[in-house]
Amino acid sequence: MKDLKASRPVPALNRKKKINRKKVKTAIKLTLATGVAAFFAILFLTPIILTITNSFMSSSEISANYGSVFATTQSGGKVFISEKVNLKFIPDIVSFSQYITVLFKSPDYLFKFWNSVILVGPIVLFQLATALLAAYGFTRYRGRIREIIFFAYIILMLMPYQVTLVPNYLVSNWLHILDTRWAIWLPGIFSPFAVYLLTKYMRKIPYSVIEAAKIDGAGEWKIFTKICVPLCKGAVCSAAILVFIDYWNMVEQPLILLSNEEMHPLSVFLSKINSGEIGLAFAVATIYMVPSLLVFLYGEDYLVEGITYQGGIKG
Repeated sequence: MKDLKASRPVPALNRKKKINRKKVKTAIKLTLATGVAAFFAILFLTPIILTITNSFMSSSEISANYGSVFATTQSGGKVFISEKVNLKFIPDIVSFSQYITVLFKSPDYLFKFWNSVILVGPIVLFQLATALLAAYGFTRYRGRIREIIFFAYIILMLMPYQVTLVPNYLVSNWLHILDTRWAIWLPGIFSPFAVYLLTKYMRKIPYSVIEAAKIDGAGEWKIFTKICVPLCKGAVCSAAILVFIDYWNMVEQPLILLSNEEMHPLSVFLSKINSGEIGLAFAVATIYMVPSLLVFLYGEDYLVEGITYQGGIKG
């Protein structure tokens, strides 16, 4: 009997050992995953950190470190780099001369910055308004025609903008809006991306909620404004962030559709900065990143909510 009693705790010890082994394996996996994620996070953040820190370098220091990268021959070709490029994250002397030049001495940069705001702002606002109305129509009304139109939206969304650039140019020329901001605004306002995204989210709203609103006497406009739009707040914010970042960095559209360089946004102007203005490029790029970072940081919670939303009413 004593031997039997002594042997009873053995299974419990085995269970504890198994649990401890699982905990150790889980801890190791978590540590490895965190290390890999940290490595890639640092790798992706390195260009941003490099741009911000180098914007505080003096022109002479930037030329000494990166002059060989942007050097060109007399014919305009690139020079072969025979030496290693010295990447510096901490400037020897912190200088604000680049920002003083950009903000006060050279108004062209700020002028191009406001060109970007004028071009992107209406696109984001009116694309979301159009997408909400279209998404409600695709959600509420069923039929063969609706499925065909929605499928066409998906096909257009899958096409890169370079494919539709020539048709946009021809249509803009036919409408006599070429070399005006309308040539940028109209294709952006009626882009299919936000329509597709909001339609998918609106379809997750329980139909019983809409039926209850109908029983209470609500019309289509009231159902749209009081039920569908509030429930799609996260999706709307997600679409706004993605659309803003997409059009804030546009280059091909203004280059093709706007021949007047005074109407070009800062994204185009950045690509044309000469090799002698490398320091200004770092400062302008830092200023240009600020709106995108602020929009992302402010709407991060809404972006996550819009991605993870599964439909239903929150209590």
